Amino acid sequence: MAAFLTRVKGRFQRLLERPATVDLKKYGEVLTSIEWREERVKKLSDAELTEAAGELREKALGGLDAQGMVELCALGREAARRGLDQRPYDMQLVGAMELLHGRVVEMGTGEGKTLAGALAAAGYALQGRSVHVMSVNDYLARRDAEWMAPVYGLLGVSVGWVDQESTPDERRAAYGKDVTYGAVSEIGFDVLRDRLCTDVDDLVHRDPDVALIDEADSVLVDEARVPLVMAGSTDDAKGDPEVAAIVRALRPGRDYERDEDNRNAWLTARGAKSVEKALGDIDLYSGDHSDRLAAVNAALHAHALLQRDVDYIVRDGKVHLINTSRGRIALLQRWPDGLQAAVEAKERLDPTESGEVLDSISVQGLIGRYQQVCGMTGTATAVSEQLREFYDLKVSVIPPNKPCVREDEKDRIYDTVDHKEAALVAEIVKVHETGRPILVGTLDVAESERVAEKLAEAGVSSVVLNAKNDAEEAAIVADAGAHAAVTVSTQMAGRGTDIRLGGAGGDEDDHDKVAELGGLYVIATGHYSSSRLDNQLRGRSGRQGDPGGSVVYASLADELVTQYAPDAAAGSDPDDDGRLDDATAQRFIEHAQRVAEGVHLDIHRNTWRYTRLIEHQRGLVLAYRDDVLRTDLAAEQLKERCPDRWAALDVDDEVLGKVARQILLYHLDDRWTHHLAFLSDVRETIHLRALARETPIDEFHRAAIGEFKGIMKEIGERAGETFEEAEITADGIDLAAAGLRRPTSTWTYLVHDNPFDSDAEQALQRVRAAIKKVKAARG
Repeated sequence: MAAFLTRVKGRFQRLLERPATVDLKKYGEVLTSIEWREERVKKLSDAELTEAAGELREKALGGLDAQGMVELCALGREAARRGLDQRPYDMQLVGAMELLHGRVVEMGTGEGKTLAGALAAAGYALQGRSVHVMSVNDYLARRDAEWMAPVYGLLGVSVGWVDQESTPDERRAAYGKDVTYGAVSEIGFDVLRDRLCTDVDDLVHRDPDVALIDEADSVLVDEARVPLVMAGSTDDAKGDPEVAAIVRALRPGRDYERDEDNRNAWLTARGAKSVEKALGDIDLYSGDHSDRLAAVNAALHAHALLQRDVDYIVRDGKVHLINTSRGRIALLQRWPDGLQAAVEAKERLDPTESGEVLDSISVQGLIGRYQQVCGMTGTATAVSEQLREFYDLKVSVIPPNKPCVREDEKDRIYDTVDHKEAALVAEIVKVHETGRPILVGTLDVAESERVAEKLAEAGVSSVVLNAKNDAEEAAIVADAGAHAAVTVSTQMAGRGTDIRLGGAGGDEDDHDKVAELGGLYVIATGHYSSSRLDNQLRGRSGRQGDPGGSVVYASLADELVTQYAPDAAAGSDPDDDGRLDDATAQRFIEHAQRVAEGVHLDIHRNTWRYTRLIEHQRGLVLAYRDDVLRTDLAAEQLKERCPDRWAALDVDDEVLGKVARQILLYHLDDRWTHHLAFLSDVRETIHLRALARETPIDEFHRAAIGEFKGIMKEIGERAGETFEEAEITADGIDLAAAGLRRPTSTWTYLVHDNPFDSDAEQALQRVRAAIKKVKAARG
């Protein structure tokens, strides 16, 4: 009964906490006060405006009261009018105020999220807080920092930005500003780099305080599971060309099988014998050949489950992963070393450098370091439950400044992909003749190029964007609303850039000309695995009350349907063009999308259950490391542990303190690296426990906690041994000579979550599948 009441209470609470449009009545009086104050602020000189912001800073330390919020919005509105020639709408001010209350705000495309975010960031800064405005890429981070700089300047708030090209000194200066813009990955990489510093002066970050996240759903949900990794040089892990060639000759169904989700592949008995013979009649499953088995499994995954131009592209002799949620190249991302090397061998490429993982942190763990988190996006409602569950964040929906009049047509569904694409091309040709601009949203790079080729054959010239260059594509996407423009784009190409009717450089006449044709017409070549991504694409049209339209072309042979609703079938026969005009087909597609969303949520939830403990342990280690780095703790501990050795050394106290710090930091870093490797090994084999009816996550926690208990003691003992045995002179210690060698080079990258489960999980799935078949046979 208690469990039932708990479930009912949880559901009732979720119902109450569902996102709702902000009640403007509670802001009515505030907005009126802002307008009243605005009239007086207009009379101030620039210097007086900045002085007024300084007075607000003095009053707002510790928080903004109601009058302080009015003052901030009035000053911010005037700063934007002078600095950007833009007077923020009331809804932008409401959005800023909701951000200052720690919410994730949903504001539609073209509603001015960037400026609302800047006003909120300034509001936090004037309270004496440091703010990191996180974006999805370097281009948007730098663009927004430079774009909003005049507003910040008039408010007396300093602003900086970091990107991949920033030097350590530039990073240190940027993080020293009141507000710092940066891609979430770059900010995370700097956290990891600071983890290796052995001198306080080398640190670039300050203590994390406020995170204001642009495209919050992408960062907090889509990328939450992505580990940011710092590696150090070791012997290169190489793919095996011989194994790749052997696997390349295997045939599906005969030599290997795949599960229905296309996430796992395994050798059949016949396939295993074929591989063993090709490798010299070895026993692939003996302990002596475990390395060969791992290479075969990785090669099989690369061959059978990863598609070129869908999951990755090859450019400049290297494999570049494609971020499926953004439809763009995932810069600095890679799979775990074994799979990465296998794909490189599959494509007959030189292997890239690999190494030992020195530290890693998930995006979710990175965000968890901040005292205050808020964010903004055009599609937050669909992920409100995840935001509440994983981050304790609530969503506020900000009404549009002008009602959206975009016409979203019902899906046009076909029986096959060929019929779908033929109809899609015919529709584009017909609409293009009117001069109405068209934006075609594709599911992957290969599809975008295929559609563009078919359009060219039909006499329609198009611009193809495959998310390869953020800056160039932002400029091109800005012109997607020009008269007669046809733009074919993957989902996220040019995101963050408004598409104005008539084109970026068009005047009012150009705008009106396109508006009379119906505005921008968005055509999707299929549904994404998330309705949220569908809505993001639709949202490119109909900004600020402009006319627009959208339609989705789908088929029952689309990957979404075949993977998540494989039994889908139409309720009626298709017409001569293959079109299915019945509710059954639509229900199957909607069902497939719901299943896909559920799968992704389960993966997110399960991954977080594993990483939550690691993040906690990491926090304990780093807190201790920070004390060692910033205080005399290392000297105190080694003096206590090795009193005779300490007293016998005729070395300056200051030098000995530095030596103690170097020794202790080395062993701490080395032991944490090995702890991560241990946890990785445990995670890879933990699902064998499920075969013994043990709960994998409980077993993982038991192993992780047990291993961690002795870590601090071991670090101290190793540091003591080194201090006793190493040669210490007036100049300090030669760590390398003492056998304490740090990596000669380090680099950072994101690990694309292995899309395949471990061998043990595959075995478990096969067992379950067999049981399912037996039960079905018994009927």
